[in-house]
Amino acid sequence: MIYISTGGFNKKSVIEVIQLLSKNNIKAFELSGGIFTDNLESKLKILSDKFEFTVHNYFPPPKKPFVLNLASLNENIYQESLNHIKQSIKLASSIKSPFYSFHAGFLIDPQVKELGKTIKRNNLYDRDKCLERFIYSIKLLSKYASKYKIKLLVENNVITKSNLSKFESNPLLMTDIKGTGEIVKNFDENLFFLVDVAHLKVSANTLNFDAREYLEIFKDKIGGYHLSDNNGLVDSNKEISKTSWFWPHLRNDLDYYTLEVYDQNPKVLFSQLELAQNKVYR
Repeated sequence: MIYISTGGFNKKSVIEVIQLLSKNNIKAFELSGGIFTDNLESKLKILSDKFEFTVHNYFPPPKKPFVLNLASLNENIYQESLNHIKQSIKLASSIKSPFYSFHAGFLIDPQVKELGKTIKRNNLYDRDKCLERFIYSIKLLSKYASKYKIKLLVENNVITKSNLSKFESNPLLMTDIKGTGEIVKNFDENLFFLVDVAHLKVSANTLNFDAREYLEIFKDKIGGYHLSDNNGLVDSNKEISKTSWFWPHLRNDLDYYTLEVYDQNPKVLFSQLELAQNKVYR
């Protein structure tokens, strides 16, 4: 299954996005971002008979925005993140989504407006404590998700050179080979790795490692992919192409691929979807 991410339509309700894109023969959606919508679950349950859904990270969007961080040592943020994910897992079950995916944690608590941009320098939390909390949390949530028959996927973070230069050490979990290995070695039978190839491209350029080697090392742990492209400097969710670097290194036997291209033109997205289908199922 190849889903289209709704994340590029952050000023629309997800219901509006589905209605818009479905007119262009798009039938599978990764529900991500958007704006708070009343009675969202009941509306999506009706639509789930016509469309395929998967649920990602900061969805459903809450009334009061916050940055989801399962590695936070701020107890309020941590509990809010944990509760949000449990709510998302229940929603996934309700609308027949087989998956729920979320980002690896941070050693800081950035502001909502800083996501995807340069983060202001703050004192970092202790890395070992954050890593321990994150691993504990994903194991806890895996058991919780299993009760609802939902598979959990953890997505790699992205670190830019500008963000790295502001800190004495990497403020994000799961951006390089060593850091990813520390987490995936703790996966149980219901936890999988969601590789964002665009995040990987930027992080590999920033931290000077081989992105292709990374994909090979973790191939057996991978349960899905986020697909978009960029210039290697910033995660810009640009269009994929026939010659995008990652095609030869992707598994083609999975049930979870998401086109995470942030172009609001439905015809462009459908064309991108056809390209992805031809390349993934080569």
